[in-house]
Amino acid sequence: MLNKLLKTVVTGAAMATMVATGAAVADDYPNRPITMIIPFGPGGSHDLNARVITSTIPEHLGQAMVVRLMPGGTQIGTAAAAEAPADGYTLLFTHNFIDQLQPLVTDVPYDTNRDFVTVATLNNAAPVIAVREDSRFETMEQLIEWSRENPGQLRFGHGGNWGALMVPGAMLMQEAGFQATLVPHQGGGPAMRALLAGDIDMTPTLMSIAVGQGDAIRILATFSEERIIDDVPTLRELGYNISTPASQMQRVLLAPSGIPEDRLAKLRAAFEELQENQTYHSLMARLEENTDFIPGEEYDRIRLEQREIYQALADAMLGR
Repeated sequence: MLNKLLKTVVTGAAMATMVATGAAVADDYPNRPITMIIPFGPGGSHDLNARVITSTIPEHLGQAMVVRLMPGGTQIGTAAAAEAPADGYTLLFTHNFIDQLQPLVTDVPYDTNRDFVTVATLNNAAPVIAVREDSRFETMEQLIEWSRENPGQLRFGHGGNWGALMVPGAMLMQEAGFQATLVPHQGGGPAMRALLAGDIDMTPTLMSIAVGQGDAIRILATFSEERIIDDVPTLRELGYNISTPASQMQRVLLAPSGIPEDRLAKLRAAFEELQENQTYHSLMARLEENTDFIPGEEYDRIRLEQREIYQALADAMLGR
């Protein structure tokens, strides 16, 4: 009888120890590397940004973050992240056009607003409108006026349908009231090469691409909120009310919905701390990228606003 009682006491103590240990482990997040899924191929701006992020975030997170590139129309990587366990060990590094516009124009197996919550927005990239140096258009006003007078004749090249370069241009067309012939390419680099070859008349592009062209191109306007080139106006200065967050590429880090609140809080806090890391800022500057940070809670609100803007744009472009 005594042996049985002792066995019961020992077993109960062991179980209590296991429960306590389990609770400690649960609170010890993260205790293994975190995977950052990127739904693009190697060498793109997200890949380059991620290399900086993953080299500096361990100091603030206490654990490594590993990049996993999953190209394939952006849907493969996004779907993989949506289906991953909501335990904080799988994140998605994407941008607002995939997050909020793609589900409106493509049949996808996920609902980004339902399936993801924002950890943070790390930075943004405001496109600029570029033409060849020898273009007939010396100002943005000239390009818009000519396009209004010659509907559909402007050859508007971009980096892919419903992507980060096509959408801002489409927003400009809608706001300024002109039509153009859209010419898709496999990325911003090929679109720029088409511009230089004279195959298209204009293209929205990113500064990281534009600065490499030297005097071969002329920049007519920017989608930024403030001037990023001293002698080039923003579209807002010219009177075009284009929503800046929705027209810019916002590089956003998402977690599967259902992630425990304490783990989400740790992730958000780590990325807020990263903003004080000078090495991080120096490395991003080398990429000619800004570090315009938006906290996760704030961007969750912006996401819903963007969805409404993109819905109206998609309906107008698709005649719905």
